[in-house]
Amino acid sequence: MLIEKFRIEDFKGGWFIGNFEPSLLKNDFFECSVKVHKSGEIWDKHYHKEATEYNYVFDGVVEINGIEYTQGDIFVIHPGFIVDPIFKEDCTIMCVKTPCVIGDKYTLKR
Repeated sequence: MLIEKFRIEDFKGGWFIGNFEPSLLKNDFFECSVKVHKSGEIWDKHYHKEATEYNYVFDGVVEINGIEYTQGDIFVIHPGFIVDPIFKEDCTIMCVKTPCVIGDKYTLKR
């Protein structure tokens, strides 16, 4: 058996597993990403109606709704919870979201 090598840059927005293309493992059960966020990066305030997100902070600092998460922290975002992330430092975050439901991101105006 061979080892296959890929680059995260080859996947849309860091998402490399899920029911989308390109994907290393196409499925409806979960999706996975690794994203590098720059300090001060602006994200839309948003929520998911169906999916739960499991996030691991590899490095950096992100503040979500007044709580800071740093290296080694894991935070879970449940359906319906509105998040407004502030990237206080460059950070790398892995996200596993389940189930994989295309279009299950609802943005809110600031």
